Amino acid sequence: MAKKENPDNKLVKEAQDRFKRCRDAESEFRNLFLQDLRFAHGDSDNGYQWPDLIRNARELDRRPCLTINKTIQHNRQITNEVRQNAPAVRVVPVDNGADRKTAEIFNGIIRHIEACSSADVAYETACEFAVDAGIGYWRITTDYAYEDTFDQEIYIKRIKNPLNVYLDPDIQEADGCDARFGFVFEDITKEEFEARYPGQEAVSWPMDNATASEWLSKDKIRLAEYFRIVEKEDTLIALEDGTLIRLGKLAEEQRKEAKAMAARTRPVKTKSVEWHFIAGDVVLESRDWLGQYIPIVRVVGEETEIDGKIDRKGHTRYMKDPARMYNYWTSSATESVALQSKTPWVAPAAAIEGYESFWQNANTQNLAYLPWNHVDENGDAVPMPQRAQPPVMPSAYMQGMQVAQEEMKMASGQYDAAMGARSNETSGRAIRARQMESDVANFHFIDNLSRAIRYTGKILVDLIPKIYDTPRIIRILGEDGSDEQAQIDPNQPEAVRETKDISGDIQAIYNLNVGRYDVTVAVGPSYTSRRAEAFETMTQMVQGNPDLMNKAGDLIMKAADFPMAEELAERLAKFLPPGLADDKQSPEVAKLKQDLEQCQAQLQALGQEYNQAVEDKDVELQKLTLERYGKETDRLKLLYQTMPQQISQVIAAEFGLNLVEEQREFAQEDEMRESQVYNDENSASDAEIINSTGAVSPG
Repeated sequence: MAKKENPDNKLVKEAQDRFKRCRDAESEFRNLFLQDLRFAHGDSDNGYQWPDLIRNARELDRRPCLTINKTIQHNRQITNEVRQNAPAVRVVPVDNGADRKTAEIFNGIIRHIEACSSADVAYETACEFAVDAGIGYWRITTDYAYEDTFDQEIYIKRIKNPLNVYLDPDIQEADGCDARFGFVFEDITKEEFEARYPGQEAVSWPMDNATASEWLSKDKIRLAEYFRIVEKEDTLIALEDGTLIRLGKLAEEQRKEAKAMAARTRPVKTKSVEWHFIAGDVVLESRDWLGQYIPIVRVVGEETEIDGKIDRKGHTRYMKDPARMYNYWTSSATESVALQSKTPWVAPAAAIEGYESFWQNANTQNLAYLPWNHVDENGDAVPMPQRAQPPVMPSAYMQGMQVAQEEMKMASGQYDAAMGARSNETSGRAIRARQMESDVANFHFIDNLSRAIRYTGKILVDLIPKIYDTPRIIRILGEDGSDEQAQIDPNQPEAVRETKDISGDIQAIYNLNVGRYDVTVAVGPSYTSRRAEAFETMTQMVQGNPDLMNKAGDLIMKAADFPMAEELAERLAKFLPPGLADDKQSPEVAKLKQDLEQCQAQLQALGQEYNQAVEDKDVELQKLTLERYGKETDRLKLLYQTMPQQISQVIAAEFGLNLVEEQREFAQEDEMRESQVYNDENSASDAEIINSTGAVSPG
């Protein structure tokens, strides 16, 4: 009987073959990656900016070997621009089933994921590696939100060492979304491995010794996370009503019915992603990844294919030779000056005879005077001591340093204005225009980061509905960092449904599975930077037009960054004129509006009741109606008298009232009611009073 093959062996063999392809394709690039990374971070201690042979020879001869690292500042000019103008994901609906409000929920969830993951650190780390050495990575993972829940969360994690990642070398797309497999390596000690997997033996891969040494060393073991895409054949069926069904999702008995009802069919391939955790030649863990993309995102500096080989580089590669020139000329100039004299005194022996102690310390002490013998023993004049010519910096070295510095600017595309140096431009617009010239020269680095973040958005939009797969209330973040909540229900048929809760407020419920959504990226200043700029601009506008503070004071304070600014914005919003007030009015204003509306309705009803009593000649009802009318009018008058002045102005403006005129009419009405005689003879004038004073009620 033939021995059944272990499926793990086939999987490990596939992983080994694919890893070897990646290693062969990237071996040359990885050597250059290390060289560029070292050069970018070279300093006087590690000496990475000097070739080893030259550095060793100069140190052996005790010659200066200086490192003036200008490269890292040119690189950080790019990466710090990214920090100030970070790309941000924007989700947009693309079909009839999708909804704009649901797209905003996606945006809020993605901002929540980025905040919880410290995604800005992952983005910035990958960008710095791309600029310094050619490529950087981050990854998307999932984990349980808490120890005592089954709800999962999505996280964006930085990858500290890009050399621990290998992706499909046959990638064609710029963002790498078509990768069919990928590896993420982790090196741990054998003791830690045994603690994680007790009883599991760490064995080497069944390959050549060179390959095995990459996976297993004397003290450490390399663990591999292996992602791969698996395709399965399926059939897509279109029914007469346009409904699309995949046979693979139906039960066996349902498939025959679906085929019989099919208007059109075509073969399709479904993709799924598998994750395997491998040590040596043993598969430790395996599970399905819920998304359809390999969750590893790359940020490339520059990538070209030359003679069938991929060449990747960052900003450092172009700076290496000019930087070496600068270091060489600086070291040579220092050496030249160091070998020159220290400008000692030159004097005849007779001139300093007897004063040797003064002249021996002339270069080390701050002496008040230096005595000397101006005549010899014969009375002849002795020349005065003089200093020798001071050390001179050779002009060739200085010119060499200047040439090297200019060549660094030409190689980087970053000139003096971009590095903060003063220039002939005086206006802010002119200075910014000069700085933008350098930004354009290196914009491809920021653009490549934007592609990577856009791909991250695609992964998240695909993954979010599969992770948030139960009805729940989720946390979302606004662009300004405000914390809100949204309710989702994957079981409802539409993308968004509005219902009323117990209090009567409208509550929106979202289904993230309905509709198709695309991802774009917006590049610009961070929200904090834009808010500061907006506050400064609006403050200048208020100085020229003080009345603007009464109409937009709440918006101006929302942009402010000082303590209590938010509270001040909320208070100013309460006193906005009608038409500008926010929907969320203060409880005080809302209560007063409600009371005034009730008074209006009550006074109108009493007026109609009194008129009817006059027609019916019901004197008792007329008296009762007038009493009730007076009480209601007194209540209205009391509202006006007790409400704060600021709120009364808001209410008066909204109801179109003239408060002075209202108070005068109140006084007239009181006087008329006091002199009124309740009998049949003057009932007609009573009706006139009601009709004339009915205007007192608001509205």
